[in-house]
Amino acid sequence: MTARYLSKSKVLAGWQCRKRLWLEVHAPEHARYSAATERALGIGHEVGELARRLFPGGTLIGHDGELGAALAQTAAQVARPGPLTLYEATFRHEGVLIRADVLVRDAAGRVRLVEVKASTGVKPVNHIDCAVQAWVLAGLGLAPERIELGHIDNRFVYPGGDDYEGLLVFVDLTDKVLTLLDEVPRWLAEDRAVLAGEMPGIRIGPQCRNPYECAFLPYCTPPQPHYPVSRLPGGGKAVWRLLEEGIDDIRDVPPGYLGNERQEWVRRVTVAGQAELRPAAGEALRALPWPRYYFDFETVAFPVPVWAGTRPYQPLPFQWSCHVESAPGVLEHREFLADGGEAPMRRCAETLLEALGDEGPVMVYTNYEAGVLKTLAGMYPDLAPRLEAVAARLFDLHPLVRANYYHPDMLGSWSIKAVLPTLAPDLSYAALGEVQEGNAASDAFQEIMAPETPAGRRASLRRDLSRYCALDTLAMVRLAGALAAGSAVAG
Repeated sequence: MTARYLSKSKVLAGWQCRKRLWLEVHAPEHARYSAATERALGIGHEVGELARRLFPGGTLIGHDGELGAALAQTAAQVARPGPLTLYEATFRHEGVLIRADVLVRDAAGRVRLVEVKASTGVKPVNHIDCAVQAWVLAGLGLAPERIELGHIDNRFVYPGGDDYEGLLVFVDLTDKVLTLLDEVPRWLAEDRAVLAGEMPGIRIGPQCRNPYECAFLPYCTPPQPHYPVSRLPGGGKAVWRLLEEGIDDIRDVPPGYLGNERQEWVRRVTVAGQAELRPAAGEALRALPWPRYYFDFETVAFPVPVWAGTRPYQPLPFQWSCHVESAPGVLEHREFLADGGEAPMRRCAETLLEALGDEGPVMVYTNYEAGVLKTLAGMYPDLAPRLEAVAARLFDLHPLVRANYYHPDMLGSWSIKAVLPTLAPDLSYAALGEVQEGNAASDAFQEIMAPETPAGRRASLRRDLSRYCALDTLAMVRLAGALAAGSAVAG
């Protein structure tokens, strides 16, 4: 059985991987959508709604899930003489279905097609996307004279007052897309041939995550050993070469096969089955003065800015945690968590300056905090000298750990969540509530911000946020202590 029609999304699926297309039509129950994918879909809807405001006076073609009604409403609108602007206009030609984000027809009958994306630039897949839409429109006598991609300009600074003029950049793709129109019938024929046959025997590979992570990746991935070669740091061609040669376990990789020094280190330690801790880590940590501050931010980034003076996708801090170690084992916890009302950035900056004092190393894990401090310094010039002084005190534990410590159970990752169980197995992110990672923290804060969120729900989310951020900084305390003492959990 083949599909009654091909949607634009199905054509894009086939362009990425023929097996993905087959599964989407014949076995959609095997799809597993990640939280990141769901989040991206939500962002796309938000940006799409914003785009409509930049093309005022149009008609939204509704009827989600009612294809016939959407087609009929679109046809009725197009049949009317004169200019028109449609959002989500729905068309079908030779069995191919599209929904156009924005379709504009001027008084002279010229058609402008605008595809809207939440990305900050043009990608190759966007040309394919627009080509399918343009081909359908041309077949219905609505060939667009101008084809554009509207994407977010991350240099845009929101002035406030609900003024989003300039948030989207409109790039003319007309010439490039028109060169692809003759290819569309071939793509469609190939897709239909795939759907008429058996499931293609395509193995997992780079296409599984390019240009998007495939929802069928878990289904297509064969059973994995405990130490799969896919977890070699850096991945890349070495991993696919190993898989092609039938080697899927790191412990089976021949010595000297891997040219990458870090990958070879991971292989060697994994084969040995014991953690390796080089003395340089402990030496560096023992030399640090007291007091020591273990510090972490949580941030939120809006594709459509909500606070004046901020940019799209700009990481804006709403929370921090700090464990202060005044002497070995002598700890005090300090924290800040915004209430979700006014913009939290200035208060976040002021409170951290008070908490971090004027001297002593500020321990972080990765250079993310340095970037957030730079953002705050740029936003508040009167606080900039003190914020820059804090930035100068940062001591990043991540490169120190990455250069000097590896445990087989880290599975090729030096994230704090991978390292922590091997050095402090009594601490666990899995024991936390709803908030167990950074994206969940951002989502929780946005829910706190929403006026309709009940007070009890807000209180619960605040507790979860506080516990999560505090564990991040306590994890650094325990990690640094274990490395300084030269101790690690056995493999």
